[in-house]
Amino acid sequence: MKVLIKKLKRSNKVMLSIYTLVIVFFLVTYILFTKSLLTLSGIETGSRMALIILFGMWFLLYLIWNLMLIIQKKKVSFGVVNGITIIFIAVFMLASFSIDKVYEKISSIVQSDTATYTSVLLTMKDYDFSNSSVIGMISNTEDKEGYILPQEIIKKENLNNEIKQYDDYLLMLVDFYNGELDAIFISNNYPVLFGSEEKFENILEDTKIIFSHSKEMKTDESKITSNKSLTEPFTLLLLGVDSDSTNGLNANAAFNGDTIMLITFNPKTLNATIFSIPRDMYVPIACNNNNYNKINSSAAYGTKCVINTVKNMTGIEVDYFAKINFKGVVDLVDAIGGVSVDVEVPYYRYNGGADCGENIVCEQNSHRQFGNNMIYINSGLQNLNGEQALAYARNRHQYLQGDIDRNRHQQEVLEAIAKKIMTSTSISDFEKIIDTITNNIATNMETKQILSFYQALKNMLANTLNGNDILSIQKTYLEPYGLPVYLTNAGMYTSALGYYPGSMEAIKNVMLENLEIKAISLIKEFSYDYNNDNEYTLEVIGKGIRSGSTIQLMRSFIGSTVSEAESYAASNGITLYKEYTTEGNVAPGLIANQSVHQGVMLMNVKSLTIYIKEASTNNPDPDPIDPDPSIPGIPTNPEITNPNEPEPITPGDPTNP
Repeated sequence: MKVLIKKLKRSNKVMLSIYTLVIVFFLVTYILFTKSLLTLSGIETGSRMALIILFGMWFLLYLIWNLMLIIQKKKVSFGVVNGITIIFIAVFMLASFSIDKVYEKISSIVQSDTATYTSVLLTMKDYDFSNSSVIGMISNTEDKEGYILPQEIIKKENLNNEIKQYDDYLLMLVDFYNGELDAIFISNNYPVLFGSEEKFENILEDTKIIFSHSKEMKTDESKITSNKSLTEPFTLLLLGVDSDSTNGLNANAAFNGDTIMLITFNPKTLNATIFSIPRDMYVPIACNNNNYNKINSSAAYGTKCVINTVKNMTGIEVDYFAKINFKGVVDLVDAIGGVSVDVEVPYYRYNGGADCGENIVCEQNSHRQFGNNMIYINSGLQNLNGEQALAYARNRHQYLQGDIDRNRHQQEVLEAIAKKIMTSTSISDFEKIIDTITNNIATNMETKQILSFYQALKNMLANTLNGNDILSIQKTYLEPYGLPVYLTNAGMYTSALGYYPGSMEAIKNVMLENLEIKAISLIKEFSYDYNNDNEYTLEVIGKGIRSGSTIQLMRSFIGSTVSEAESYAASNGITLYKEYTTEGNVAPGLIANQSVHQGVMLMNVKSLTIYIKEASTNNPDPDPIDPDPSIPGIPTNPEITNPNEPEPITPGDPTNP
């Protein structure tokens, strides 16, 4: 050792200084590089470990080799070795920076444990709020924007007003619009949450905010976790969010539920199923005591409510959710140079103030602006830009089946986006895609789980290079029927949809097969007529299946005979009561009115009182069936005589227009 020290003292001081500096820089950058590589858990573990070991061995080799070159004063060889090492240092720095940047962006997608919630006190625009005003509020004590924050507003503003509590936002809004409430506590996202309902489509213009209160609170979404790796089959609930933010996704939990897609993906087979749930589907809402309502109403209670509602509806466990800002779709499609979509010919010509022309899809822009900002799309196969892709995915008023057709178009746009992303090879395009996705998506996946999806992406890219399909997407279609339910408390009909259990079962089975929970049913027979000019199309699971029990609604007995009502009540387990009346525009002996309104869900009806038109002014003998004492007098039901049986939605072909 003493001999080595003496030789180093007699060596070239410049070479020795370079040697020392390179060692320090190499060691620091190597540690940073190693740390960055270790964050990429699940990605090419063998390759990452090999790189770490290889560069570690180079460091040891550099220490000994360059020491010998310094002692031997071989400047050329010393320069070459140090040049190579300095290149490695630069690579370490660049790679570490790039990896950390991507990791940070991916981490930003992960749903935060906290969010800023805002509740407002709302009145009609021309109303003067006072101490005598009656205020509506949600009764659920766990509802942050419907109950918790309103309580803080009441305390802060010293409000001593009469408070009327509701279990349901819709019923509260109906009473608000009917003048039974002077003000309501509601989420500041109310235009987005309820503006898509026909009765409240002008809610932003109709109302004004009296008080507003915001607070950062722990989200319920932080409790929605899964340990499932993305290297095994998983489910993803995709939720479209109409965010008013101009830069990314709004943080709070309440959102409109107009777009709900349950996706299963098998990374081994690269097969996916997409199940779009129409927003008007009438189902039990999990967080509202399983009371029936349109499924989009569950979004007002937060993501967890939507997940549990979808789970109860389908019987499928939801592993992950992802909220996507609709405005981000514009940036994403533009970042990948547009998407190829075969735009369906609209059934109706647009009549929202101006006729756009025949076979042209017209829709508001991403900021929901009409007039000069209208988006126009010709029908047919074409490359759509971001605004056009979003407009086509949103449009429902020009198509015969409305929201059902819109769901199908959304699937087509989503499929086009996924395939276009997989074929993008430009580094700059990749950076734009990452920036757009991270700014407009929130998910409960952890960063390590997102990284574990790398292998599936690698397989997709390999398929692309080999000229094969990137991934196989199995589309589904839940066969619906019209369900005009009468809401007794609201005193109005709602244009809901029911679905056939047989269709749901077929969709459930194909999802379970893709998740490898259920064995795949092999198709043993297949026939195709090559003389037929029609192109073969892949089966749409669930389409055309109209089997299973449907939701039954109370029919109208006005103008019907008593025996009809007796038979109906007996077959549906309803206790029937009879009373007599002199009112009603029906012949004597026929039913003039009934206690339960036509359109009420039959499962909620336990008893029914019918009011029979008297034959004369003299009362007949008392009927042996005692009337229901809880029904005072005759209800004021409208005389609607058509029976309300579910009718399947059949016009048009929803998969091959």
